[in-house]
Amino acid sequence: MAREHQPVLSNDSVTLRPWTHQDVHAVLEAFREPNIRRWHVRGIDSESIDGESEAIAWIDGWLEGWRAEKDASWAVTTQSDDAACGYIALRGVDLEFGHAQITYWVLPASRGQGVATSSCLALAEWAFNELGLHRLSLIHSTANAISCRVAVKAGFEYEGTFRSALLHMDGWHDMHGHARINDSH
Repeated sequence: MAREHQPVLSNDSVTLRPWTHQDVHAVLEAFREPNIRRWHVRGIDSESIDGESEAIAWIDGWLEGWRAEKDASWAVTTQSDDAACGYIALRGVDLEFGHAQITYWVLPASRGQGVATSSCLALAEWAFNELGLHRLSLIHSTANAISCRVAVKAGFEYEGTFRSALLHMDGWHDMHGHARINDSH
């Protein structure tokens, strides 16, 4: 990964592009949005003087993840607008053993339009066909029915429940585990 520039990925619905500092306001909006904060245990204090610099630090961290070959994060845009409307990432990339976990969020104005599902499909295609991964996992709180629907629509089969597996703002959550396997290997 580190030897290549992070690619721009697209399908008929979305484009996934590397983050830039011009995306700072989308990051601020996301980390202040109650549902994103609920499911991702992230938040930037909206009263914080350092909010913008903190958001830039997140963007820089996402870019560094690519160079370190441990994570790969993209800004999600629609075909009609280059403004970031979401985030998608491969987390915990293990090139030796061929697996990673997909995580994502979508800003409120773009929800209900298939953005998350289309993003998962575009990223899975690239991860399998270009990066050569064998397995992609996607986990979500059992209380997050929307993410469960996204996983299933994107071809991630349900594999089981991890009890009390992740701490969210309101306490420990059981998590559903889903996965897609690259059958071409």
